[in-house]
Amino acid sequence: MQYLLLIYSGESRQHKVDGPEREKALQEFRAFTRSIHQSGHLLGSNELDLTSKAATVRVRDGKRMVTDGPFAETKEQLGGYYLIEAKDREEAITIAARIRQASSRSSVSPRTGQPLKSRAESLLPGRPGISIIATTTN
Repeated sequence: MQYLLLIYSGESRQHKVDGPEREKALQEFRAFTRSIHQSGHLLGSNELDLTSKAATVRVRDGKRMVTDGPFAETKEQLGGYYLIEAKDREEAITIAARIRQASSRSSVSPRTGQPLKSRAESLLPGRPGISIIATTTN
């Protein structure tokens, strides 16, 4: 089963880290990423850009509305993710607990994802292996 490990942290704290502490954090991420790649769990991963460069898009009554920044005003921002393959929720939680943010003032949220293969194939013909993970808000 696929899990998206959503990594939340405070951008303001994150960008105050520099020098040896930043290098140590980067080394921890590299080691973690290498280990889940070698174990066959890693399907994909990205660090997200700053929320100041983000946009939120809504369409209401056929009218597109775009606002700067993320949808929610929170103390922690979504900073990146790992897409992993895990046999069950417990294995996903065990892997998530190894991510650096899980043991600091931040958090990691494992969420299941179901690839919408038939929908992706109709949207992206000839692109096997492409999957779309969609979320909705009310």
